[in-house]
Amino acid sequence: MSKPVVLIAEELSPATIDALGPDFEIRSVDGADRSALLPALAEANAVLIRSATKMDAEAIAAAPALKVIARAGVGLDNVDIKTATTAGVMVVNAPTSNIISAAELTIGHILSLARRIPAAHASLAAGAWKRSSFTGTELFEKTVGIIGLGRIGALIAARLQAFDMRVVAYDPYVTSARAQQLGVQLVSLDDLVEQSDFITIHMPKTPETTGMIGAEAFARMKPTAYVVNVARGGLIDEEALYTALTTGEIAGAGLDVFSSEPPAQDGPARRLLDLPNVVVTPHLGASTDEAQEKAGVSVARSVRLALGGELVPDAVNVAGGVIDPYVRPGIPLVEKLGQIFAALARSPLTSLDVEVHGELNQYDVKVLKLAALKGLFTNIVSETVSYVNAPLLADQRGVEVRLLVDDDSPEYRNVITLRGALSDGSQLAVSGTLTGTKQIEKLVGINDYAVELPIEKNHIVMLYADRPGIVAVYGQKFGEAGINIAGMQIARNTAGGQALSVLTVDSPVPDELLDEVRSAIQADLFRQIEITES
Repeated sequence: MSKPVVLIAEELSPATIDALGPDFEIRSVDGADRSALLPALAEANAVLIRSATKMDAEAIAAAPALKVIARAGVGLDNVDIKTATTAGVMVVNAPTSNIISAAELTIGHILSLARRIPAAHASLAAGAWKRSSFTGTELFEKTVGIIGLGRIGALIAARLQAFDMRVVAYDPYVTSARAQQLGVQLVSLDDLVEQSDFITIHMPKTPETTGMIGAEAFARMKPTAYVVNVARGGLIDEEALYTALTTGEIAGAGLDVFSSEPPAQDGPARRLLDLPNVVVTPHLGASTDEAQEKAGVSVARSVRLALGGELVPDAVNVAGGVIDPYVRPGIPLVEKLGQIFAALARSPLTSLDVEVHGELNQYDVKVLKLAALKGLFTNIVSETVSYVNAPLLADQRGVEVRLLVDDDSPEYRNVITLRGALSDGSQLAVSGTLTGTKQIEKLVGINDYAVELPIEKNHIVMLYADRPGIVAVYGQKFGEAGINIAGMQIARNTAGGQALSVLTVDSPVPDELLDEVRSAIQADLFRQIEITES
C-alpha cells in the first residue's frame, strides 16, 4: 500500500520531520505560492503550515483526500475552520508551544520599560553618552498587575515574584484558592489599575474584552505606571493609549501586538510607534527557536494520530479518534453548552458534573466531558483551548470535574446537562439535546427552568420577577434599536415568581442598550451570550 502523503508547505525544523517518522511520504511546496500549492494539495492527506499558507475554501476544495490541516503555532487566522469542518478535515495547532516564550517576552518588555533599554541603546549607538537621561526604576517591591491568570499569566507571576515584586491579578474565572497557590492576590480590575506600577494583560480577544483597557482605566492608573500587551491586539484601546502616553497619564507602554498588523500607516497604532515612551516588537511572542520546534513536533505528533485514526487532543474543530457516530454529533452541542454555562456563571466555577442522560449511556462518551471543558474555557482564557489542555485548565483553577451517565431521559432520547458549583455558593445547570433527523442543537434547560430553542450565535438570557408588561418593555427597546428578536422562550415555575426569558437575536446588542434594558426590567440575571464556532 502507498504511504499517506504529508505536504510540508513551509519551512519547519528537522525535528518536525523526525517526529513524523518513516510512515509517510513527505512532499514539500512553497505554501505562499498559490499556483504551486493548489496542485500539490490534490493528493495530500495532511498539510503542515505556519502563517504564510492560506488554507481557505479554495485550498480545501483542491484537496479531496485531505484529512488534517496542522498549523505549527497557536493562531489559526489563515485557516478556514468552518469550511474544513464541513469538509470533514481536522484542524490542529500547537496551543502550548509558545507559552514560555510569550511569558519571557513579557518580562523583557517590563525590564525594557523599567530601565529604558531600547532608548539608551539607540542613543549610545548614535554616538551620544547620556547616562543621566536614562535613569530607570527598580522592579524590587513594586506592584505588578496581571489581567488574566491563565498559564501565561501564572508563568509571569512566578518569574516576577523572583524580583520580589508584589503580584495582584484580575481574572473573574479564577478562584481565590488557585490564586493563593500562585502567591497572587485577586483584586477587582479597578483596584488593579489603581495599585499597579506595571500592568500586563493576558486575556482572550472577545467582544467583552476588546478595548477593555481604555480611557477610564488609564485615568485610574498612576502617572508612573507602565502597560504591556503581548497577548492580543485590540485589548488596549490604542487611541486612548496614545492620549494617556502623550498627556502624562501613564509613563509608558510595551506592545508586541496591534489591532491591525502590521500597523496601518493611517491607523491609531502607527502613531504609537513614534513615541519615545513606547517599546514595540513585531508580534514576537512565539518567535523563538524553542517555540517553533515545540510547535512543529507537536503538530507532527497530531498528524500521526489523525492519520492513524486515533483521538487527537489538539484538534480545534473535531475530536478525532475512535468515537461512535452516535456520539459525535453531541460534541459541538456540548461545546456550546460549555460556552453558555461560562457566560451565565456569576462567579468562578469550583466543580462541574457533565451529566449524560438517555440512550448515549450505552456508548463511550468520555469525549463529551472534554468537549464540555473545551467550550467552558473557549472564551475565558487567552490561549487556544483544545481537548488536551482543557482538563489542565480546569485542574489549574482547582475545578473538580466528573462524568455521570445514566439512561434517565423521559422527555428526549438524550439530554446532556452541565451542572456546576460556583465559588459564591450558588449552583448553575445548563441542558441541551439534539432533535429531529437534522440533529438540531437545542437548549432545553437553565437551572430549574424548562425551555426549548435552537442554539444560535447570539442569545440574551434574562431572569426577573414575573409581572405583566415585561416582554413589551424589552421588545420595544430592542425594536427601537434595530435589534431583531428571531426567537424567544419564556419559562416560569410559579405564577408571580421568577421568569426566565431566552432570546435569539440576529446581532450582538451594544452594552449601553443591555444596561438600559436590564435596569428597565429590574433583572436579577441578565447575560448576552455569543457562541464561538469551533
